[in-house]
Amino acid sequence: PLTERRQAGGVRTIVLNNPRRRNALSLPMLQSLRRDLLHDVKSRELRVIVIAAEGPVFCSGHDLKELSSEDDVKHHSQVFELCAEVMTLIQKLPVPVIAKVNGLATAAGCQLVASCDIAVASEKSQFATPGVNIGLFCSTPAVALGRSLPRKVALEMLFTGEPLSAHEALMHGLVSKVVPEDKLEEETMKISQKICESSKSVLALGKATFYRQITQDLDTAYKITTKVMVDNLTLRDGQEGIEAFVQKRKPVWSH
Repeated sequence: PLTERRQAGGVRTIVLNNPRRRNALSLPMLQSLRRDLLHDVKSRELRVIVIAAEGPVFCSGHDLKELSSEDDVKHHSQVFELCAEVMTLIQKLPVPVIAKVNGLATAAGCQLVASCDIAVASEKSQFATPGVNIGLFCSTPAVALGRSLPRKVALEMLFTGEPLSAHEALMHGLVSKVVPEDKLEEETMKISQKICESSKSVLALGKATFYRQITQDLDTAYKITTKVMVDNLTLRDGQEGIEAFVQKRKPVWSH
């Protein structure tokens, strides 16, 4: 299988599993990734999704063999449209999605990291958008990159194709944490398990609201979030959390 899915303790790990092709986001790979992301996504047992990869390359982006002139425009459109669908799907899912990066993430692979809610990287990881060097500007990766990085940093990456080190990616906000390679699994699970302690319904509301308000002007953002705070209080878990705090006990979430 191009991706492998496993789940335990509320955490689903999806592994990009085509290291011989540098985990390229071919059409079949994108279809497999979408299928694993959507699988039983409303289950109360699912609380966090982690995207990881086999091999030294996290993801090299699109499979350039699919983008040769031998394929027609319709096929090219299908590849880019499905990729955009998967990237936006990540932010629409009702659970947090964490990229666990151990190696190189380039072009649409870098886009995948930027599209996740959280990204934890090993110290050896690098991030680049080198499409300009082969005559295919990384315009779709630029959507996610431009929303994660300062504009001038994103444009330098896009114009030069030069990679960011893991620590540079952390400094500019592309990743959340950088850890030694032997601590990557431990740190990713630590974050995942902390998320699992919270109410799924509260997190789903919070995640959806964050992405809804972040593109709005300040006044609109406050109008949206003010209403959502009131809506949050009507949730069963919203009241349970407050009651548990007042009663000095651990909340019992219904999710």
